[in-house]
Amino acid sequence: MSTEFFIARRYLLAKRKGLFAMITTLIGVAGVALGVAALIVTLAIMDGFQSDIKKKIVDAQAHITVYGRMRPRDLEAVRTALQADPRVAAASPFVLGQAILTFDGRSTGVVVKGLNPAGEFSVNSLKASLTRGSWDGLSAPGADGAPGLVLGEELAKNLGLWLGDEAVLVSPQGTATGLGLLPKMRKFRVVGMVRTGYYEFDNTMAYCSIAAAGDFFGLAGGANGVGVRLKDIGDAGRVAAALRKSLGFSYTVKTYADMNQTLFAALKLEKFVMSLVLALIILVATFNIASNLLMMSVEKLRDIGILRAMGAGPAFIRRVFFWEGNLIAVTGITLGVLLGVGISVFISVYPVVELPSDIYYVTKVPVELKLRDILATVGVSYLLCMLSAVYPALRASRVSPVDAIRYG
Repeated sequence: MSTEFFIARRYLLAKRKGLFAMITTLIGVAGVALGVAALIVTLAIMDGFQSDIKKKIVDAQAHITVYGRMRPRDLEAVRTALQADPRVAAASPFVLGQAILTFDGRSTGVVVKGLNPAGEFSVNSLKASLTRGSWDGLSAPGADGAPGLVLGEELAKNLGLWLGDEAVLVSPQGTATGLGLLPKMRKFRVVGMVRTGYYEFDNTMAYCSIAAAGDFFGLAGGANGVGVRLKDIGDAGRVAAALRKSLGFSYTVKTYADMNQTLFAALKLEKFVMSLVLALIILVATFNIASNLLMMSVEKLRDIGILRAMGAGPAFIRRVFFWEGNLIAVTGITLGVLLGVGISVFISVYPVVELPSDIYYVTKVPVELKLRDILATVGVSYLLCMLSAVYPALRASRVSPVDAIRYG
C-alpha cells in the first residue's frame, strides 16, 4: 500500500468535522452508481430491442437478395455463380411485384411475393411464422381454380379477410386488349396467415406460388429475384461485394442491412442519444465529487501544511487527492455495475414491465447485456470521475506550508 493511498483512505474513512462533508461523499458515490446503473440498463434494453428487431427481419428475409429480371437461362447462370461461392448455404428464386388487393369493397396496396415453399424455407424462417392455415394451399388451387394466397396477419385484419375468403389482385400493369389497356385482375383464395412480428411485413406482404405470381406479373418460368442464405451472416457484406463483381451490372445485390439501413441507422442514433443523455447523470455526480474534494482540501488544510513541512512535494499532495477521487469513482462504478446488471437480469427473467402483444409482439421487455457496452460505460464513467479530481488536486498542491499551518 502506497503512502498516498493510505492517507487518502484514512481521509475518506475518518470521522469528519461536519455531517455535510460525509453526505456529499455519499451523494457523489450514489450519483455515480445510479448513473452507471441507468446507463447499463438502458443500453441492455435498447440492445435487446435491436437484436429482437434484427432477428425478426432476418427470419422474414434472406441474408442477401439478388434483384433482376431473369429468364430461365439467366436464372441458371445466377444459380451457378451462387454455387461457386462456398459461403452460400442455400438460394431460392422468387417473383416480387406490387398490386392492389380488393375484398368486400375495401382495397389496399400489397407486395406480392411468389415463392417455392421448399426453397424459400431454406433461406429464411418464414415457415415458422405461419399462425393459421397451411403453406400447402399455395400449390393446390381451389375447386374454382383460384390459386392460394398467404397474407400477413395485419393485412388480413385490415381487409377483414379470413381463411377460405376469395380476394381479387389487381396489377397496376395493364393488359392490352381490343378495348385498350385494361388492368389485369385475378382471384385468389386465402389459405394462410403469417405473423413475423415485424409490422412492415405483416401489414403489406402477400405470398403465393411462384407459378401464379409469374403468370400474374408476366414472368412465367422466370423470376426477378433470388434469396440467398449464408453459412455465416457476418459474411453478408463480403459475399454481396463478390456477387456484384461476378454477376455484373445487370443485377442488384443487397444485404438485409442494405434493405433496412434506415431502421438500423435510427436504432443506432437512438442508442447514442440515450447514452449521451444518461451520461449527464454521471457528469452531475462528478461535480459532487469535485465539491467534496474541494471541501476536504479546506478541511484538511492544516494536515496538508504539515505534510508539506515534512517534505511532501506538490506531486505527493496531488496523488493523495487523485487517490481519493479514484476511491470514490471505483466504489460508485462497482456498485453501479452490480445494480445495473442485477436490474437487467431481473427484468429479463420477470415480466416487471408488460408490453401489449398486439403492438410489440413481445410480452416483456427484451434485454441483452453486452460486455462491450458495460466496459464502455465503466471507462467513460471512470474518466469523468478522475477529471473531476484534477482541479481539487491542483489547488491543494499549491497550498503554502507556512500559510496552511498558520491559518489551518
